[in-house]
Amino acid sequence: MLLRHAKSSHQDQRLADHDRPLTKRGQRDASRMGALLVDNDMLPDLMISSTALRTRETTERVTAAAGFRGPVHFSEELYLAGPKELVRAIAAQPATRSTVLVVGHNPGLEELLLALTQCDESLPTASLTRISLPIRQWRDLKTSTTGKLVHLWRPKELD
Repeated sequence: MLLRHAKSSHQDQRLADHDRPLTKRGQRDASRMGALLVDNDMLPDLMISSTALRTRETTERVTAAAGFRGPVHFSEELYLAGPKELVRAIAAQPATRSTVLVVGHNPGLEELLLALTQCDESLPTASLTRISLPIRQWRDLKTSTTGKLVHLWRPKELD
């Protein structure tokens, strides 16, 4: 699964991009996505997230709303990562984890979704995708792997 971070603030221009927090809407949407994971019986085995403040806060709100108690790994490599870096991070996960949720940024997530599914979809903030992949182990994942977009949830479409 791929989750774009929730809406972040641009209010304090002194903050570095890496240090922008979520807005109130972003906090609400991240929590809604966590509830969606539970409601659709989609809790991952593992979450990996960029280290940017907005992705960390998104991850924290999702895990709290979902009651997720599994491992969460924060990786500097995922900050503004493109498809190759994202695939490298996912492929490094243990084969014992059947479902991985990646919390990251655009345009990398949209580009990865396109590469893996041939679906050119917009991922506004807090959008969640579920992808089925024809691999046996994470290490088999490549940017050329052709999977299937199972579902796409956008916060504005949930109401």
